[in-house]
Amino acid sequence: MIDRRTFGFGTAALGLSLAAPAVVRAQAGYPNRPVRMLVGFAAGGPTDIVARQLAQYMAESMGQTVVIENRGGANGNIAAQEIAQSQPDGYNLFYNTSAIAISPALYPRLGYDAKAFVPIGLTATVPMVLEVHPQMPVNNVKEFMDYVKANADKLSYASTGNGSITHLGSALLLGRIGAKVTHVPYRGSAPALVDLAGGRVHFMTDTINSSLPFIQDGRLKPLAVTSTRRLAALPNIPTLTELGLQDLEIGAWQGIVAPAGTPPEVVQKVNGAMMTALKNPEFLSRLETQQTTPLGSTPEEYGKYILAELARWDKVVKENGITMN
Repeated sequence: MIDRRTFGFGTAALGLSLAAPAVVRAQAGYPNRPVRMLVGFAAGGPTDIVARQLAQYMAESMGQTVVIENRGGANGNIAAQEIAQSQPDGYNLFYNTSAIAISPALYPRLGYDAKAFVPIGLTATVPMVLEVHPQMPVNNVKEFMDYVKANADKLSYASTGNGSITHLGSALLLGRIGAKVTHVPYRGSAPALVDLAGGRVHFMTDTINSSLPFIQDGRLKPLAVTSTRRLAALPNIPTLTELGLQDLEIGAWQGIVAPAGTPPEVVQKVNGAMMTALKNPEFLSRLETQQTTPLGSTPEEYGKYILAELARWDKVVKENGITMN
């Protein structure tokens, strides 16, 4: 199910060493009790919704309940740190987002690093869309880039928070343009989109599931999507890749990791349940209605992907001088 254009990375896997000896021996008949999967965001949010649906279908394969627990705060870092310090017995999983590859560059004293986890699999991604206020005098990406370059000191862009994927996604694009624009962070998509639609900020790179209602009723104008392929919901909107802006594929991706030392046979069993869920027509239909693209991967492929994303966002953070102060 992997799009090979996205996952063509090297051979190391997170420095996690999937082949390293497990510090905990796998229990016979795993799982023989409910499995806990932490989500680093509040209940009812888009990440939580996908995680709960996935957990339901994984439970059918595993023969045990997969219980979702929410540990919101610090862009998912509270949940990540808890899992990093949890028993690596297969009963503690983390439904992570792209924040796992962004936070190390933003928080020098994070309290954990990539070696604290073993990858299980990439589950899905939510594509993003570059959108502007309808009165902004641009109708395509070239016009947008020219306008931003000429008016950078007069413009501002919104994000769902400092250091979020929506912030860094725009920063990555602005780096390609060679322009510095005022960043206005918000506490989530809803207030950011309201202010963008109201003309209080000028543009944003946001997830399609949040932005689509604003685009459909004309309150926002989409210029491009950040996925490798055009979206069914916006078939006439080009991708940045097809416009010649290579290496700007961006998505709010999600996956599953476990504490380092989780037995390899457990990792494979959880991955198998995840992959079975991602092939379930009913689940795929539910993802489609949420504008979420299913992916799927092996643990090794996911490890390579996280490594590449760590390097990518570390560079963006450093080049733009982004801090959490």
